[in-house]
Amino acid sequence: MRSIGCRPRRPAFTSAIAAAMLAAVTACGGPSDTAPAASTQESLADATTSPTELASPNSSVSASPSARASATSGGSTKRFLGSSTVLIGGSMSDESASAAPFDLRYAYIHSQPAPSSAYYSASRCQAGWSGWWGCWTGPTTAPGTQVTVYKSMAANATYQGRPRPQKFFFTWYSLRDLGDAAGEGDGPGEVKAINRLDLLTRYLNDYRFFLKKIGKSPDAIDLEPDFWGFARSLGNLHKVPAQVSGANPTDCGSHENSAAGLARCLIAMTRKYAPNAAVGLHLSCFDWESNPDKCIKDYADLGAGNGDFLVSDVSDRDAGWYAQPAHGGYDKFWNDQKAAAALRFYKTMAEAVGKPVVLWQIPVGNMVQNNTPNHYKDDKVDWFFRHMDQVARAHVAALLFGAGWTEQTTPETDGGNLIRKTIAYRKSGGVLLK
Repeated sequence: MRSIGCRPRRPAFTSAIAAAMLAAVTACGGPSDTAPAASTQESLADATTSPTELASPNSSVSASPSARASATSGGSTKRFLGSSTVLIGGSMSDESASAAPFDLRYAYIHSQPAPSSAYYSASRCQAGWSGWWGCWTGPTTAPGTQVTVYKSMAANATYQGRPRPQKFFFTWYSLRDLGDAAGEGDGPGEVKAINRLDLLTRYLNDYRFFLKKIGKSPDAIDLEPDFWGFARSLGNLHKVPAQVSGANPTDCGSHENSAAGLARCLIAMTRKYAPNAAVGLHLSCFDWESNPDKCIKDYADLGAGNGDFLVSDVSDRDAGWYAQPAHGGYDKFWNDQKAAAALRFYKTMAEAVGKPVVLWQIPVGNMVQNNTPNHYKDDKVDWFFRHMDQVARAHVAALLFGAGWTEQTTPETDGGNLIRKTIAYRKSGGVLLK
């Protein structure tokens, strides 16, 4: 995606994979996770651009005092999901998740919303419903079982043969699919869809159903990668139209009919139906370096301070993959200057909103890989673990590692690098958030 990288890639779940996951839950308390598959959409912004490339050696992302004050609604950057240290997690198999003391696992929840409310009350999914996320686990299961699978996966996690429960980090990424339903897909379709009463009604019904499946679990929800950036590109978020109050008069009847009102509605719904879950807006400021004051103002308008955290990311694919001529020949590797510019941005936003930042879908590659499929080079895993004090000072509360596209390095193909570094990090006692 474009906030600190490219568009996130959606996982594809087949009925066979879903059945295997459900069987794993029944057999051993946690399903085998799957690597995300590819979609072909890119964001509206230029796919070659990320803050790490844009940052100049002397870049200083800062904001005016008035902009900072307007965004802050209280809160703390020093705790996240009950922890005072930087958390580590990612998207990985059960075997990898039990090989190190990971704190979190993540996965996408995305699809077009259920066509009717009958899906939510059905006792069992039907074969033709498999395209809806609520029936990813197949026709023998109840709608919404996928959420139960993920919650069980985290709650029953172990390390060295002993229980070590994790939290699950859900990436709610369904406005992209609503854009398809509006007939225009990525970006323009999403913004058009929220102003259609029929589509937004289905979307908010789906979100309510999702939240009810989370229930009282103390998990985390990342709201809509990229969408807020598309809405921001249209100007004042209070004037980007959305049929919020009509689409969900029960929960959001008092909210403004705008993109800003939609963000606030989603957070309010989370508080009502999943009261123990943490929720945060995905940080999609494509102009993050040139105009931090606008980013701060826009996220104040969205009500980001009503949430518990912000989410950002550094790149959707390994730098070695991007470096190949067939993939553009781009330089996505980090150095201290590029990293410092990105960390300044996270710190600026965290302090403006009063909430920590979660870095998500961080590429897993390392420099001993050979730049072949599933073994591409990258330097971000090693950089972050070598600079955890800087990470904490930037109010980054969690580092979540995972492939954002097929062929990328994963925790299963990185030679054990992420697992070794996570073990060493936890043995050291972790690093306190600042």
